[in-house]
Amino acid sequence: MIDRKFIGHEFAPTTAEVEKGRLRFFAKATGNKDAIYSDEEAARKAGYASLPVPPTFLFCLEMDRDDPMDFLNLLGVDLGRVLHGEQNFVYRAPVCAGDRITFRTRISDIYDKKGGMLEFIITETEARNQHGVHVADMRRSIVVRNA
Repeated sequence: MIDRKFIGHEFAPTTAEVEKGRLRFFAKATGNKDAIYSDEEAARKAGYASLPVPPTFLFCLEMDRDDPMDFLNLLGVDLGRVLHGEQNFVYRAPVCAGDRITFRTRISDIYDKKGGMLEFIITETEARNQHGVHVADMRRSIVVRNA
């Protein structure tokens, strides 16, 4: 069983820069053909300062650090037993190419189901841009199979 003492644990903040090339690649890879994600003129006409981040891109950006699964080591969880259960986003302000986003993540809950056969790790992340503006909240559910 994962030790519940880690509920509330906060990780060191990480910062990543939003780059135009990565945004274009992500939009293409996810089949998003809206011109605002690849053409700066279209993005500006739509009211953005530059290319906006496509939906779910912040998850990729958050994972852009030395060891994105370091929390599993902290909890003593074998990566081979892990499933990505759920991810959700609440966008509070636009995020565009050129922004520097700082992510602050904490473990908000750990619980089990089926008599401990499945354990759930819930992380919540707050994202702020280089001006301190709260741009998004992310919540992730990781499922650990114990059988």
